[in-house]
Amino acid sequence: MQTQTLFDMSDRGKRCTGFSESDVPVSELSNLIPPNQLRDNAPLLPQVSEPEIARLFARMAQDNCNLDAGFCPLGSCTMKYNPKVQEFVAAMSGWALLHPDTPSEHVQGALRLMWELEQWLAEIGGMDAASLQPPAGASGEFTCLRVFKAYHDSRGEGYRSRIIVPDTAHGTNPASVARCGYQATVLKAADDGRMDLKKLEGALGEDIAGVMLTNPSTLGLFESDILAIADLVHSAGGLLYCDGANFNAIMGYARPGDMGFDAMHFNLHKTFGTPHGGGGPGAGPVAVKAHLAPFLPVPRVAEQGDKFDWDWNQPQSIGKVHGYYGNFLIAVRAYAYILSLGPQGLRRVSETAVLNANYVMDALATVYDLPYPGPCMHECVLSAETIARETGVRVVDIAKRLIDYGLHAPTMYFPLTVKEAIMIEPTETESKATLDCFIEAMTQIANEAHTNPDLLHSAPHSIHLSRLDEVNAAREPILRWRKEEVDQR
Repeated sequence: MQTQTLFDMSDRGKRCTGFSESDVPVSELSNLIPPNQLRDNAPLLPQVSEPEIARLFARMAQDNCNLDAGFCPLGSCTMKYNPKVQEFVAAMSGWALLHPDTPSEHVQGALRLMWELEQWLAEIGGMDAASLQPPAGASGEFTCLRVFKAYHDSRGEGYRSRIIVPDTAHGTNPASVARCGYQATVLKAADDGRMDLKKLEGALGEDIAGVMLTNPSTLGLFESDILAIADLVHSAGGLLYCDGANFNAIMGYARPGDMGFDAMHFNLHKTFGTPHGGGGPGAGPVAVKAHLAPFLPVPRVAEQGDKFDWDWNQPQSIGKVHGYYGNFLIAVRAYAYILSLGPQGLRRVSETAVLNANYVMDALATVYDLPYPGPCMHECVLSAETIARETGVRVVDIAKRLIDYGLHAPTMYFPLTVKEAIMIEPTETESKATLDCFIEAMTQIANEAHTNPDLLHSAPHSIHLSRLDEVNAAREPILRWRKEEVDQR
């Protein structure tokens, strides 16, 4: 049965809540609102009752995949189950109802939390200073590159105009490069999927500003030559940035600052226990070595004797990168997460995440192609290239069929360097029983591809919406409801 919309259930006279007519004359409204922005007619809104609204959204919620309902192995997304204690802490009125314009003398607890979290993140990353201001991972990249530019400019080296990015990088990396006015030099990976030292050395030059590197990479591989990479970059006068999207693999075991990175960003909405996905909010704090600290965004949280305050006196700062001081409640969740686990607990998180990923990789290595043999880190990248060639069944068909097994699909077709890529990140929060269920489903689907490929081509079969016209939806989106337009479609 197809889910109805509020418009489908609409009937004249139904009401949820009644409001009295406005007592503001239209003549007065025209003084407040430009005449060309006033409506001639009331908007066509659905007329439904409160029980109908409540039941509709309850049914829609049941149709959504979510981590409270099941396993979500999206690679490079770290879709771990999120402890409810963090949600409880973030919902406390002292945090949730705090207005960002409150004078600093009345928010000492919040400032202390932010200051301590910055210290913790700097320590965990092996850095010297941090800022919570960037609101997402891409914003963290952008912030670090702006810090790089400010640093080079301060040294009279504004001629440095290039940033080297591996071909396995997140798509936001080259976008951040362009947004900061740099040119991206894309470096093809070596045969083992890691950065090619000879190609790196050949790409470096006096115009190089820095290198962006995800470690572990989006292939789930640790850059074993990272110390040599850092030496080459620094010898050329460049800076080394760590994309912290995959930090869940090394937290407590290795620190980017010790590897030679000059700056990094964290995804609090991935590694540190806040729900990832669904449009946000996120948080992408940055941490840097001492030589880059003067360029961090303002204001900085400063400890002044026995109290905390905002420090705007940072003459070399790149300025603000987000309204107010970042997504504060995401910082509260991360603070609670780190405090509840402690150093050994954080280390255990990464240990289990890596173990789970290797368990899945080993179990499926004979069922699907394994382009880069392990061991892997927090995620493994498989390929359905052979299945596609032999049966015509592609990764998208496998993903749709997984819905019939009650499972969310892994990441598809990424990294772009792997044909028919299947990127799986089980995270540390999933049990062996859950992983075995996923492995069994993926194995069975591979068998179905050979015995009954049409079953996969037409999947899913268990839900009221099967295959959406995603291309037409992107090219001709319906952004408003008009009955006659919907009927025509």
